[in-house]
Amino acid sequence: MKASEPGNVTELNDLPLDAKQIKPYLLELRHRAEKEPVIKPLLNLSDNFLIRFLRARDFDVELALKLLINYHKWRQECPEISADLRPSCIIGLLKNNYHAVLRSRDAAGSRVLIYRIGRWNTKEFSAYEVFRISLITSELIVQESETQRNGLKAIFDLQGWCFSHAFQITPSLAKKISCILTDSFPLKVRGIHFINEPRFFRPVFTMIKPFLPDKIKQRIYFHSSQYTTSLAQFFPQSILPLDLGGSGPSVDELCEEWTENILQAEDYLQGLCMELGGNSSQS
Repeated sequence: MKASEPGNVTELNDLPLDAKQIKPYLLELRHRAEKEPVIKPLLNLSDNFLIRFLRARDFDVELALKLLINYHKWRQECPEISADLRPSCIIGLLKNNYHAVLRSRDAAGSRVLIYRIGRWNTKEFSAYEVFRISLITSELIVQESETQRNGLKAIFDLQGWCFSHAFQITPSLAKKISCILTDSFPLKVRGIHFINEPRFFRPVFTMIKPFLPDKIKQRIYFHSSQYTTSLAQFFPQSILPLDLGGSGPSVDELCEEWTENILQAEDYLQGLCMELGGNSSQS
């Protein structure tokens, strides 16, 4: 079961969750999901949960089911990232203004995320803990219907990238990162932008690249140190931080705001871990 025409997908995406046209897709996905061993023991097959998988796969139930199965498998296979989503376990990294989400969406309606690699102290936090922040943010923004429809874009500021960061990115981790980017999480990745990338970042990217589908590869952009001009070709200057050539709040201010949002969601994130089989008490 799937939407037959591109226009049908657009129409379905624009409808509210309780629209009668969406109900058959939800019922079919739930019916099929309940038969899957990896999903059956889990409690959450609500409309609010299932719709994100349908929207991520343009209302193709077969593909949505595959994504849902992969979502649960990935969590089971990557407990070092997914088992404990309590913000308190990575509070030092958050308080160091590593990660932000822009207040406003871009012209396409996408959420825009910022990561500042130089704020990652590799002596204190492993790459798995750093990636856990991305998973936490993804679990929060995927609740937003507009983000389900329009996906996300990420800006990685690589100023301060050094060999200690590079050594953390193993082939095993690269593969796990690529899985979550491609077929294991119900969010559409609309663009990945790197700024201030040093030369010795390229070998790490070369290691990750083979795991990525062509669609994602075509959405990756390198801006080097000239980003203040080139980022404006992809994002309205009104939503970009002052630090990135825009007129919005500073990155530090946005990091502090998003950290507060994450901390306020601790109960939700802890409950999510328990529901999906993680260990909320893991340190």
